[in-house]
Amino acid sequence: MKIIITFICFFAIIDGVFSQVQNIETNLRKIAIEKNESRRINLVFDFFAASQDTDPLLDMKLAKKLLEQSEELNDPIQEALALSEIGYAYRAIGNNLNGLEYNIKALAIAEQTENIELIAAIKLGMALYYKDLADYTKTLELLHATEALSLKAKNKRIITWAYMNMGEVYISMNKTDSALMYSQRAYELTNQNGYADLLSYICLQLGKVHGKMGKSTLAISYYDLAITEAKKLGSPKYLNQAYFALAQYYQGIQQKDSGMTYARKAIDATNNTSFSNMCIGPAKFLSDIYDNKNSDSTVKYLKMYLTARDSLFNTKAIQQGQALSFENELRQQEKASEKEQEVATRRQHMQYALLAVGIVGFFILFLVLSRRHITNPKIIELLGVVGLLLVFEFLNLLLHPFLENITQHSPVLMLLALVCIAAILVPLHHKAEKWATAKMVEKNKQIRLAAAKKTIEKLEG
Repeated sequence: MKIIITFICFFAIIDGVFSQVQNIETNLRKIAIEKNESRRINLVFDFFAASQDTDPLLDMKLAKKLLEQSEELNDPIQEALALSEIGYAYRAIGNNLNGLEYNIKALAIAEQTENIELIAAIKLGMALYYKDLADYTKTLELLHATEALSLKAKNKRIITWAYMNMGEVYISMNKTDSALMYSQRAYELTNQNGYADLLSYICLQLGKVHGKMGKSTLAISYYDLAITEAKKLGSPKYLNQAYFALAQYYQGIQQKDSGMTYARKAIDATNNTSFSNMCIGPAKFLSDIYDNKNSDSTVKYLKMYLTARDSLFNTKAIQQGQALSFENELRQQEKASEKEQEVATRRQHMQYALLAVGIVGFFILFLVLSRRHITNPKIIELLGVVGLLLVFEFLNLLLHPFLENITQHSPVLMLLALVCIAAILVPLHHKAEKWATAKMVEKNKQIRLAAAKKTIEKLEG
């Protein structure tokens, strides 16, 4: 019986893993075949929605898959979003420097595409790093730029994220009027567009704002709403945040018993989950309250605090080790891509060289044959025209990449440059054609006449 149960569990796990892999591949295909850029960006947001705040390493792996697909399809939109997501995952494991570096790369690619929706998304991602560093001036600069671009692009999801983060920043700066305005805007957009995954966090912000403004009833109502929405979402992370924020609020208004109750609930929400490190704050909170009052409870929560902190450090160490392995994989991928590019460039140069040799060989052969073997003037004229066309088109082929670099792929400048080249080459082509064919035909006539004279002399002799 035990063996049967083991096999059933094994196959259930295998089936679950297979389904997950299949789902990932299906979503990647959807992104790949979507032609509309705006819908493709939103599909990428959906692709990362489940892993962003639950499993940073899985998030990195998904971003790597998207990055590989972007290289295959030569799609800068997917590439920029993949790099930005890798940065977000690095931020989640505490490596903000690497995270910011990836976002800077993503922004450079996004700006080349000139897609305002994409630029807005990447700037929003960059703002989070400056928010973590408490550089609120730079954070707000990026968030306001995100707001302007996303309003122009009419992407309500990015606008909501921007307002949500603005509200949080203004709360940290104790600018309650601005915090309330932006948090309220985020709340309204969330309800209008059904962004249920954001509602708990936004209600938590509104609770903090009203708490700072001394509106106790409203503050507690929003905290309760944040708890309700977190339960609906089934998110231990948001539930812990809401309970702990409410505990701190009750502690601030001298209702210690309520504060302790909600701090315990915060611990219970994430204890024995993948977010167990979030027990650190509530456990420290409780150990400080019980200090010098109840030694058993003090020891209990202090131990919990230390255990959670050690667990967090160990988890971060493991994650950073895995992230280094992931970074090495990316480097190897970049090296392989560079080698492929080198091979392609070398192949292209070789083709150019062969074309040049072929054109020179064609002219040599034409000159040799036209002296002895080709006697028809029309054939000489035709081959002359073909030879000159080959030369001029080869020159055009060589100049085209050079023009693209100079004009930065601007269609207007490219058109002007090609018109200027055509204005020079076309008259030259006609003159060279007339000169070459006339000269070769005349030369051929002289050779034929000389040959005829020799034949007549022999016959006369």
